[in-house]
Amino acid sequence: MRKILILFSALLLSGAVSGQQGYDCLLKARALKESGKTDNAIDILSAELQNNKDSRLFIERAEAYAIKRDYSNAIADYNAANSISHESAEYGLAKVYAMKGDAATSLYHLEMNLKSPFKKSEKDIMLDPVFSKIENRPEWRQFWKNEWFSVFDKSIAEIEYYLSAGKNNEAASILSELKKNYPGSESVSYADALLNLSAGKYGEAVKSLSDLLTINPDNEKYLRTLAKAQTGASNPAGASVTYSKLISMEIPDADLLLLRAECYKKTGETSRAISDIAEYLSYYPENKIALSLAGKMEAASGNNLKALEYFSKNLKLHPNDPECYVDRANSYFLSKSWEWAIKDYSMSLDLAPGNSDVWLNKGIALVNTGKIDDACHDFKQSSALGNKKATDYISRYCIK
Repeated sequence: MRKILILFSALLLSGAVSGQQGYDCLLKARALKESGKTDNAIDILSAELQNNKDSRLFIERAEAYAIKRDYSNAIADYNAANSISHESAEYGLAKVYAMKGDAATSLYHLEMNLKSPFKKSEKDIMLDPVFSKIENRPEWRQFWKNEWFSVFDKSIAEIEYYLSAGKNNEAASILSELKKNYPGSESVSYADALLNLSAGKYGEAVKSLSDLLTINPDNEKYLRTLAKAQTGASNPAGASVTYSKLISMEIPDADLLLLRAECYKKTGETSRAISDIAEYLSYYPENKIALSLAGKMEAASGNNLKALEYFSKNLKLHPNDPECYVDRANSYFLSKSWEWAIKDYSMSLDLAPGNSDVWLNKGIALVNTGKIDDACHDFKQSSALGNKKATDYISRYCIK
């Protein structure tokens, strides 16, 4: 009995490790594809697929093959994914056959997708550029004579469109009609939460979404919207829990790590934030936002040398970005390296002269080097740009 339990535990552990490795591979492959390293993405996916037959890995590799216009291998991988997770790759097959110019086969697979649990929205399909090759074909026009999306579906999509365009009144009008005709509908409740979120009624949005998640606890769309509402409601601790849930579901989106890191930053959980940013940078080592956040978090933890390392790398990668100069200047400022701070603030102002805070900080640094006249010039520039803090410095150093 003991041996059976040990074997069972070993199998469970092996499965967990395999799952984590597959998720990590997905994130790496996606990052490589986005940076144009498609062959590298295919290589690491192929290596992982030797021992881990995960449908998501097949789909990811199929997409990489499609980018290379290797349609035969893309189709083979999509079919492999379908054999593991029924109908999960129908939309991918529709895209590949559209790229090949085979309208009939593309639309066959698109129909399969629209009848499946993986159904794409009308907006996603219409905005997908891969279908441009067949959208003027008679088969395409005939296909869309069918009502693949109900009036209800179209109304929900219309609400989402109006909210994305900032037209809350128009969205509210459509939602009001839907509430009359479809009381208690889950989609209507979600649309109501979206409207509350857009209107800044974060508490009401959180309540609606929490209720929806009691019914459907693993709904990615609900969880993402809940995290946004919690952030808006100044509840970063709650948002970090929600982002942790999404990450535990192995949603292949590395941006979730950055979003959670921002939450940890607000709750003062510096080491957790640094850990998330470091993981993100393992996938996107040249990302400007991540490098900036990494530097700020290292500075907050008291490791100014490490912070300067991140800021300097960011400047090397983005030499014409004024905010990158500000980041490093602020780090020099905190360490009282005044001359270095002045140089970076000056470079930032050459690129973006309208930043009142930079004028103020440069002035303070100049005061600390004894250059009062130059500092007064900067304080006056800051004041002219509307920075009220500059007035105190002008009174203290510039009025004789």
